[in-house]
Amino acid sequence: MGSAEQRPATGSGRPTSRDVARLAGVSHTAVSFVFNGRAEGNLSPATQERIRQAAAQLGYRPDPVARGLRRSRTAVIGLVTDEIASSPFAGRLLRGAMDTAWTGEHLVLTVDSGGDPAKEDAAVAELLDRRVDGIIYAAMSLRRVRVPEGLHRTHSVLANCLPEDDSLPAVIPAERAGGRTAARLLLEQGHRRVALVGGQDDIASVERLRGFRDALRAEGITVPRDWVVRTGGEISGGYQGAVRLLDGAPADRRPTGVFAYNDRVAAGILHAATRLGIAVPGDLSVVGYDDQEHMAAYLAPPLTTVALPHRAMGETAARLLLDAIATGRTPPATVRRLACPVISRASVGPAPIR
Repeated sequence: MGSAEQRPATGSGRPTSRDVARLAGVSHTAVSFVFNGRAEGNLSPATQERIRQAAAQLGYRPDPVARGLRRSRTAVIGLVTDEIASSPFAGRLLRGAMDTAWTGEHLVLTVDSGGDPAKEDAAVAELLDRRVDGIIYAAMSLRRVRVPEGLHRTHSVLANCLPEDDSLPAVIPAERAGGRTAARLLLEQGHRRVALVGGQDDIASVERLRGFRDALRAEGITVPRDWVVRTGGEISGGYQGAVRLLDGAPADRRPTGVFAYNDRVAAGILHAATRLGIAVPGDLSVVGYDDQEHMAAYLAPPLTTVALPHRAMGETAARLLLDAIATGRTPPATVRRLACPVISRASVGPAPIR
């Protein structure tokens, strides 16, 4: 048991700044200086250290609500997203935002709208009522989005989506550069007969194909029209697209390398190759996209892929928001594109010699 003077005198069980002042033998104002960042120039280093030791001994922590009221802030940011529960990538984006916010002495209050615009408007209104310092709006698939009502009333940043009206800053993957990266993975291994499978007419599909063609065009290679097979984003689409390209085609007339729209499509391509007796990567190299957790590394063979920077998007969006909160200036409505790194595994090898 500690001595009587070491225990809080409030009877509430939670030590107060006055308890710290009493134990440290200083004024209540001196304690406030230390925990409000005003100690330098007002208190000696020895006094500051004595106050911190007393606080640690008592287990004292400043009241974040009271501190937020003094600074006209709540030390909470909101994060509204369309499908946290169903996306395999949501955890990475959330973790990036939460860790960055925590480092900046903020908590993240998260709301999943399920993609319902009315719920998004209500969520933003609720967060504003709770006086959050700012809001991140995140989508789990890259697209242009309607900006939820009320988002312009506070500091706001978009992650993995673009505002329809170009009115807010956004952080998105560099999809076109990612497509170029995927093509280079094949080109560097000598592949010249290459195809693309999967995707539709969404922003990510269009940009990845543009980048893919950019890199091939730089080498004087044109992708035949029927070697761009748009079959969606699921395993079944990858299987169907690969069968269309590979089944019955002579070895010297079929692609030796395939860029898959995403890792699920790549899984379908690998399955089709196995069914058709085509060895990967001996006869066919496959590049995925996403680096889907619990999947890409466990395919046979493990998938070489271009990773989407979900964690980095969460980190960057939170950092932009915290900077805006600290300075009181809304960041310009520009688009930041983050690099998509290569995750090298075993599905890409040298082009076969025929």
